[in-house]
Amino acid sequence: MITGHATPQGTAAYLARYKTIASSTIGPDGLHVSQAGFGCYRVSAGVQTHAEALAQALQNGINLIDTSTNYADGGSEQLVGAVLQQMMDGGNLSRDQVVVVSKVGYLQGENLSRAKREAGTPFPDLVEYGPELQHCIHPDFIADQLTRSLDRLGLATLDYYLLHNPEYYLEWAVKTQVPLEEARAEYYRRIQAAFSHLEGEVAAGRIRAYGISSNTFPAARANPEFTSLENIWEIAARIGENHHFALLQMPLNILEKGAVLEKNQAGPRSVLALAHAKNLGVLINRPLNAFDGNSLVRLSDIKAAAEQPYDKIIRKIRMVIKSETRLWKKILPTCDAIPEGIKIRIKEQVAVGDALKHYWKNFGSYERWRQTKNSIFLPRVQGVFQYLAQQADAYEDLQDWIESHAVCLEDAFKAVASLYLAAAARRAASIQAAIFAADPDWAQAGSLSQAAVRAIRSTRGISAVLVGMRRADYVDDILAELQRPVRTADRAGSWEAL
Repeated sequence: MITGHATPQGTAAYLARYKTIASSTIGPDGLHVSQAGFGCYRVSAGVQTHAEALAQALQNGINLIDTSTNYADGGSEQLVGAVLQQMMDGGNLSRDQVVVVSKVGYLQGENLSRAKREAGTPFPDLVEYGPELQHCIHPDFIADQLTRSLDRLGLATLDYYLLHNPEYYLEWAVKTQVPLEEARAEYYRRIQAAFSHLEGEVAAGRIRAYGISSNTFPAARANPEFTSLENIWEIAARIGENHHFALLQMPLNILEKGAVLEKNQAGPRSVLALAHAKNLGVLINRPLNAFDGNSLVRLSDIKAAAEQPYDKIIRKIRMVIKSETRLWKKILPTCDAIPEGIKIRIKEQVAVGDALKHYWKNFGSYERWRQTKNSIFLPRVQGVFQYLAQQADAYEDLQDWIESHAVCLEDAFKAVASLYLAAAARRAASIQAAIFAADPDWAQAGSLSQAAVRAIRSTRGISAVLVGMRRADYVDDILAELQRPVRTADRAGSWEAL
């Protein structure tokens, strides 16, 4: 168990070693953090590249880590804990130098299974959002989850603990036709109960401070899912003058500009302006994944590839189907040690070729294709590869199939991607040109991803940008940007010009 917590002195000493890395302070506590933090969404224990990327970030001037109980079903917190322990054991980092943030609210995966097993005494105030997703910010649930988070992280104290998207209750209320005023009153009652409990967790030493991560802080006031910082600040003030509500997290990127431009607080002013006036820390998420309507746009440089002819794409997809068929018709029947039930499951999981055959022209955009490949196709196939590799010593054909199938699958993926890459590259270039034109300081960035981060970190009131840095090259990209000086200012005019 790692004892202690981040301190202003410790974090300042850490960043003093990396004088070229841009840093800020967070809220009333005065903790010093790099202007970009390591975002742990899609980061999981057991993935060596993720562990290496986090260690690289911590060894080069990034001292802010953001995770959550539901990221990788707890695996994200486990990875953070393992890397921190390794670095502290090696004398490369001390607990007072790193700021760790986690969040609570979701019941998914193991959490949801546990809740179902304990159905005799379910957590109060559950929001039943869907068959595989529930949400809760009741004090009983928070206490349970904080214990589990600290255990996975191997920490005695979290620096910040955030309610994670509490507006799920408001979305549920809309669906179930709860009158708006009644829903909002109940929403803020739940947040007040959570805050009161979190004050107790501060007193117990399990957290230093708390806050809220909400996607609807930047929403219009008329939006029924809008989360009002004014109301939340009043709740904190009622708790007492020495409350520990200190941190907000919300989305902001060059296509979703509400945090800067939406005047949804009294004045009128934006949520970012009010947070700055109240000296609250502000972390920005999704800086590189923007939503334009229902379309996801990845804000990073894209290299166009020549679009492959349709007949060539079809031929490569057929090669994938042929390879899949070879596995389940010719190879698996000879593998007597593999149970029949698992063979059936392997056949289901490996069947990517048929999906490509029917949908390769219908993904609509490179971002949607990329998301489908990375979130659905690759995890399924990689799971099969991992299982079959364990059997390869006994069955020679398995290793040969794994190697050949990986090649033909990659060929098919590249062929399908070529259909969407040219349009994506043109759009990325257009977005980068718009950022450069909107503000001369932003035009100093070296790439689209760096420009997207630069626009955010140079805006007054923002403490840090959370970036998914799952690979070493992602870390290098952000470190290069943090070493380029930029002035922090009120840049509402630049955001309006985008």
